[in-house]
Amino acid sequence: MTATLISTLAVLVAIGLYLSWTAGRLDRLHARIDAARAALDAQLLRRASVAQELATSKVLDPAASIVLYEAAHAARQAEEEQREVAESELSQALRAVFADVQQLEAVRVAPGGEAAARELTEAVRRVPMARRFHNDAVGAARRLRQHRKVRWFRLAGHAPFPLAFEMDDEPPAALMDRA
Repeated sequence: MTATLISTLAVLVAIGLYLSWTAGRLDRLHARIDAARAALDAQLLRRASVAQELATSKVLDPAASIVLYEAAHAARQAEEEQREVAESELSQALRAVFADVQQLEAVRVAPGGEAAARELTEAVRRVPMARRFHNDAVGAARRLRQHRKVRWFRLAGHAPFPLAFEMDDEPPAALMDRA
């Protein structure tokens, strides 16, 4: 009787420890998602700011400036529900404006243009990496949350189900050729 009770207690403690470890792992994944989302938001804001600054610098032709400014402004002002669409539209505007290598050359020859082109290139390059880190963290958390033990014991608590950030983040070819 005592041996059965001790072995049952040992099994329950082992299960409790395993569930506690799993809940801690899930909590760490959610913290990683939050950190990755903050980094992604920072990179998206940086890209929109650089694009908006470039659009108002009077280096680009007026039509390109208007397209780029409106897309960057919309990306910066977008509500969370519309953010992916607005950021995709900014990516499309950047590709449209810098489809012609001459636009980039016009930026480079302007005073301070080389630094602006370099800053835009870095901002455009970092967005896909930040999005990939975020979506990788989301994928890991989703896979763990799909396990039965996590659902049955409600180990995720009240944390919202993590959502990937899906957007068009393909950089303009002219900016990537420079790198």
